[in-house]
Amino acid sequence: MRLMISSVSVASAMLLGAMNVASAADVKLPGTIAWSAYNTGTTGYNQSVAIGKALKDKYGVNLRVVPGKNDISRMAPLKNDKVQFVANGAGTYFASEGVFNFGVEGWGPQKVRMVISATSDANVALAVAADAGVKSMADLKGKRVAVVRSSPALTIAAEAHLAFAGLTFDDVTTVEFGGYGASWKAMVNGQVDAAIASTVSGPTKKLEASPRGIMWPDLPHSDKAGWERMTKVAPYYVPHTATLGTGISKEQPHEGGAYPYPMLITRDDQNSDLVYSMVKAVHTEYDNYKDAMPAMKGWATENQTFKWAVPYHEGAVKYWKEAGVWTADMEAHNQMLLKRQDILAAAWATMKDKKLDKDAYLQEWMKVRAAALEAEGMNPVWK
Repeated sequence: MRLMISSVSVASAMLLGAMNVASAADVKLPGTIAWSAYNTGTTGYNQSVAIGKALKDKYGVNLRVVPGKNDISRMAPLKNDKVQFVANGAGTYFASEGVFNFGVEGWGPQKVRMVISATSDANVALAVAADAGVKSMADLKGKRVAVVRSSPALTIAAEAHLAFAGLTFDDVTTVEFGGYGASWKAMVNGQVDAAIASTVSGPTKKLEASPRGIMWPDLPHSDKAGWERMTKVAPYYVPHTATLGTGISKEQPHEGGAYPYPMLITRDDQNSDLVYSMVKAVHTEYDNYKDAMPAMKGWATENQTFKWAVPYHEGAVKYWKEAGVWTADMEAHNQMLLKRQDILAAAWATMKDKKLDKDAYLQEWMKVRAAALEAEGMNPVWK
């Protein structure tokens, strides 16, 4: 599967900018709505709260943001009808594909859908304590790297950054934590030397302010071999230069990688009218929350990603079509992704009666999954 990143054109952005002043009378949201997001203090949580304030001011909606320490704890409330949306990250892709922690009984490939996303001037990168003596990714050999249990998005991102330098987890000491927040407390406390974060995530500021300090090893975009190694592990990453983040600025940019984060997602069976109203409310209220923090600019029209690795919900597509930014090419890409999810769902159904232990079940599923996708001419990415 080749992932394609596409943003709207400047002309389309101007068109939508004009449309944003249109009446939002057809936005119909319940009095209380719930999102799950990463822990309190993270950029995903903080951005959700900022959007919630704008929705409260305009529509009287109470947005309840439920913190989750890892991918599973953020996705479980969506699966169990406890929240309607998730402000999520790369875990969306793993859930859609049914891999890693989602390749076990009780989960499997999830028919998740994109609604709206944010790509700011930040990166999602491997941060290193400045006192660890690391200047490049290659210097991480022998260092302590945080991994987060039940969060393949964070763990695979760490693995991918190591792969850039030709390293694996065997070349470092991995230290496992139960949640993102715990991994970053460990960074400050000197228990680990490196951990994944958005460059604008709140906990990174605590590390910068501590005696340890913070630095972000570059992933030079000119290193094609390094990027090839990295995207074999994490194909959803694309080269991106950050000018926003802890210890990062236009004068001191970080040459690394990114993907949409946070992205607002929901389930395929979510009410289309609710999804339509949600995306319209979040998008048309942009001017009322964009100044809450620098990273909020990621929600702007020109920073939307319409061709990623997970399909858009039909209610969201309806809105983006009305906004004049949804193209035939985007629709074709979306239909391909919908077909991919259907193939995965059919393959997962064949696993229903298999009586295997957890590890054997996952191994068998990965074989079944790969065979089903390859039979339809699609790249399984992982085998």
